[in-house]
Amino acid sequence: MALTPRSTVGDWLDHPVGGPILTAFLAQGGATPDSLAPTRGLALEQLVAMSGGKFPAEALDALVAAYREAAPEEAAAGDAAAAAGETAGGEPAAAGWAEQITPGRFAGQTVVVTGAASGIGRAVASRVAREGGRVIAADLSAEKLDEVAAGLTGLPSGAQIIPVAGDISRQDDVERIAAAAGERVDALANVAGIMDDMSAVHEVSDALWERVLRVNLEGTMRLSRAVVPGMLAAKEGRIVNVASEAGLRGSAAGVAYTASKHAVVGLTKSSAVMYAKHGIRTNAVAPGGVATGIPVPGQAEFGAPVLRPHQVNILGLAMAEELAATITFLLSKDSVNLNGAIIAADGGWSAV
Repeated sequence: MALTPRSTVGDWLDHPVGGPILTAFLAQGGATPDSLAPTRGLALEQLVAMSGGKFPAEALDALVAAYREAAPEEAAAGDAAAAAGETAGGEPAAAGWAEQITPGRFAGQTVVVTGAASGIGRAVASRVAREGGRVIAADLSAEKLDEVAAGLTGLPSGAQIIPVAGDISRQDDVERIAAAAGERVDALANVAGIMDDMSAVHEVSDALWERVLRVNLEGTMRLSRAVVPGMLAAKEGRIVNVASEAGLRGSAAGVAYTASKHAVVGLTKSSAVMYAKHGIRTNAVAPGGVATGIPVPGQAEFGAPVLRPHQVNILGLAMAEELAATITFLLSKDSVNLNGAIIAADGGWSAV
C-alpha cells in the first residue's frame, strides 16, 4: 500500500518502509510510536493542524519525501492509482467521512456559539453560518474571532458571523453577548471550556479549581440563563452543552475538569426537565479525544501518572468538524425528540 499525507497514522506506523521513517522522526523529539496511539485513525496530515507547531508542515513534507525516496516504485504506483480514483491494490478508494452541508437548515435563526475562535466552537460556528444561520460567535480573542469571520466567504443570504469578544465567566461580558444576539435566540451552543492539569483533589490549587469551574460550569450556566427568557417567550429553543468523557467517568481528567463536566451533565438534565413543557430542549455532547489542541496547563505530579494508563483506552481522536456534525444536529430542529440526552460522541471510548 502506497503512503501519502492522507494515509492514517496507523498505516504509516504499520508500513515496512513508512514505519521506521516515522519512528525515527519521533525519536528526534524524544517520543515513541506509542505516543501516537490515540491518533492512529487520523490522516498524518491532520497532525499538522492539531500539533500546535510541534509537527510542522515541513516535517510532513520531509517524511513523505523520505518515503518516496526509499520506495519509489510503490510511491509511483500509488500516484497512478490515486489518479484513477483507486487504492494501490486496484480497489475503489475509500471516501471516508466528509462534512456535508445542509443548505438552509438554520436560515432565519440566531445561534450563539461560545468558544468560537478555535476547535469545536469554530467548527460549529462555521457550519451553522454556512447552513444559513446568524451566528453570535463569542470567545476571548477578538483577533481570532475576526479571522473566523473573515475566513467565511460566500455565505448564503441572511447568514453572518457576529464576533463578540468576552469572558463567559464574567456576567457583564455574558450580557454583551446576549445583547448582540437580540431578544430572540433560537439556539445556544455552550462550547467554551478549559482543561486542568490532571491533579488529584489533594494537590489541586484553589486558583485552578476556581478558574475551571468558573469557565466550564458557571459560564455555561450564565449563557443559558441569559437566553432562556427569550426562548420561554418564543415557546421554543435548543441548548447544547459540551460536556466530556470526563463527565461520564473519573479516569479521563483531573478533579477540577471532571467535577466541572459532571456538573454540566447535571445542569443539562435539570434544564431539560424544567423547560420540557415550554418548548425548550437541552442536550449535551460528551466528546472523547478530539484534535483541538486544547491547552493542558502542566501535568500534576500525583494525578497525571495515575490517569495515564487509563488514557490508552481512547480508541481514536476525532476532528472538530466531526463533533460539529453532532452538535449542529442537536442545535437544529431535526433533534425534535431529544431532550436531556447526553450523547457520548467519543468513537466508542465509553463502551470500553
